[in-house]
Amino acid sequence: MDFIIEAAVKAVKQLYQTDIEPAAVSIQETRKEFEGQVTIVTFPFTKFSRKGPEQTGTEIGEYLKNELKEVASFNVIKGFLNLSISDEYWISQLYNTITADDFAIAKPNGQKVMVEYSSPNTNKPLHLGHIRNNLLGYSVAEILAADGYEVIKTNLVNDRGIHICKSMLAWQMFGNGETPESSGLKGDHLVGKYYVLFDKELREQLKPVLHEVYEKHNLSAFKENQKVKIEEALATIAKVKEKRAQVEEANQKVIGELDEKIGAEEDKIKEIAKNATPIMLETQQMLQKWEAGDEEVMNLWRTMNGWVYAGFAETYKQLGVNFDKYYYESNTYLLGKDIIEEGLAKGVFFKKADNSVWIDLTSDGLDEKLVLRGDGTSVYITQDMGTAQLKYNDYHMDKSIYVVGNEQDYHFKVLFLILQKLGKTGSEGLFHLSYGMVDLPSGKMKSREGTVVDADDLMAEMKTTAKTEIDKNGKVDEFSEAEKMQLYHTVGMGALKYFLLKVDPKKRLLFDPNESIEIHGHTGPYIQYTHARIKSVLSLGDYQPGIKPVLTELADVERDLIVLLDKYPDAVKEAAKGYSPAIIANYVYELAKTYNKFYHEKPILKAEDEDSKQFRLQLSASSAKVINKGMKLLGIEVPERM
Repeated sequence: MDFIIEAAVKAVKQLYQTDIEPAAVSIQETRKEFEGQVTIVTFPFTKFSRKGPEQTGTEIGEYLKNELKEVASFNVIKGFLNLSISDEYWISQLYNTITADDFAIAKPNGQKVMVEYSSPNTNKPLHLGHIRNNLLGYSVAEILAADGYEVIKTNLVNDRGIHICKSMLAWQMFGNGETPESSGLKGDHLVGKYYVLFDKELREQLKPVLHEVYEKHNLSAFKENQKVKIEEALATIAKVKEKRAQVEEANQKVIGELDEKIGAEEDKIKEIAKNATPIMLETQQMLQKWEAGDEEVMNLWRTMNGWVYAGFAETYKQLGVNFDKYYYESNTYLLGKDIIEEGLAKGVFFKKADNSVWIDLTSDGLDEKLVLRGDGTSVYITQDMGTAQLKYNDYHMDKSIYVVGNEQDYHFKVLFLILQKLGKTGSEGLFHLSYGMVDLPSGKMKSREGTVVDADDLMAEMKTTAKTEIDKNGKVDEFSEAEKMQLYHTVGMGALKYFLLKVDPKKRLLFDPNESIEIHGHTGPYIQYTHARIKSVLSLGDYQPGIKPVLTELADVERDLIVLLDKYPDAVKEAAKGYSPAIIANYVYELAKTYNKFYHEKPILKAEDEDSKQFRLQLSASSAKVINKGMKLLGIEVPERM
């Protein structure tokens, strides 16, 4: 409410002969227990008034009431001036602002932002964690576009590396020429099947290798440097076990710490032993052939990746997300080496005796970080530096948002800091949208063991659950089969998306499919049902857009609804600033709740007079419009009827 801020600046000038900037006026929503809609914090003005906050608030309140016809009354609670805005103002806002076609459509702000999300591996299908990533990325992109940004949605596909070769080798070993067509499986599911089979075979081959290590201490299968590492680890385990035996049983904390040490050393041995198994040696050889451009390996890689991309396309379509640009790690993994040379020349990086290149970030509270191996090969951060430069060269964006889980927090701190130290253009606009993992009542998910919640299966389950819930009430009996199927999809996906987006991205969450589908409560279906209810009211009431009945007084619930509708543009701005779809999700829920309160308290079709009826229809139509707008920013459709 800029007009209130402007008037408050004038009030301080006139009352206390002091010029202040508009930014010095702090306004907020009035707390529910007090009368009013807008509150001005008066504490900062006491140094000009040389009076207490209550008297200062009263003087400013009197000034505003006299100068602004929009201020109907005021009250002062300690250092807070609560203003009641007139009903005429709110009615005018509904008719002239909220119902306008361009309501909450921001003008282009001249800034360009890239949102990178999804970033899948091509060795397995998408799972529940990917769903949260995709929904967050897509929704943030839509919110930023609504706030006036030019948005580029990108997807960096991890389509190369040892994990990709695992699926390829397992298909060669066990596939017998199986294809998506011959198996009836989606391509990404088929490739994921062989990733699981690889891990199963690896575990079988690992058993005798570990037996040699622990039972026979026969290390002939290992290279000399690996033998030394294993001997050192075994010696450490022996010492720790001896120390553990000497610790009294009561000292559980010390015993726990010693067990952790033993476990860490055993993990080292297990990792070395894995790489000594025949299947891992073959996988490493396949990766070397891929990097050398071996035609047979490259053809298999192209074929299997093609299967995966076709599968991903189906999943993305069901999920309702899209991308403007795809980047592929197979095209970017060699990038960044020129940046290393640049950094060495600038003194940002340094070389160690083994020729490896590092950066010292200890003065920034971080560690030393390897950026290039001694043999000249890249590490992940090398590639990421190069890819960041490539993306900037392509689009020259003002901001670049990486939607990646919080397990990569440290990586992105280091990446952004390096790019800033190198003075890279655009590095100040980099942002890691870090989000928490998604858990299930059954526990964590593990891709290699095939225990993940598959995205396609989950979406199918949500539609089935939606069908069960919708069919219970019998209100869709007159729907055609096509209409029913569309409704099941709309409600099922709405439930899934809303449940994952209503929570602040930073928070870890527990996804409960049954809770998400409930028609009552803080859910997507509740909001969808509210929209369908409004559409039914408008249809039955023969709503005519553009009618502006003359009213001078509002009921409390009518005023509350208009006030909330009027806040929608601010909710969009706040969500864009914080990269948080949860702000929109919770706003729309509050709007649906407030509308339902209005619906139950005030008759619409049987209103006391025609003006009241048309006004309430206008208010209903505006509520439906804003619910639809808000849910679209979350990637959620709202049905016309349910």
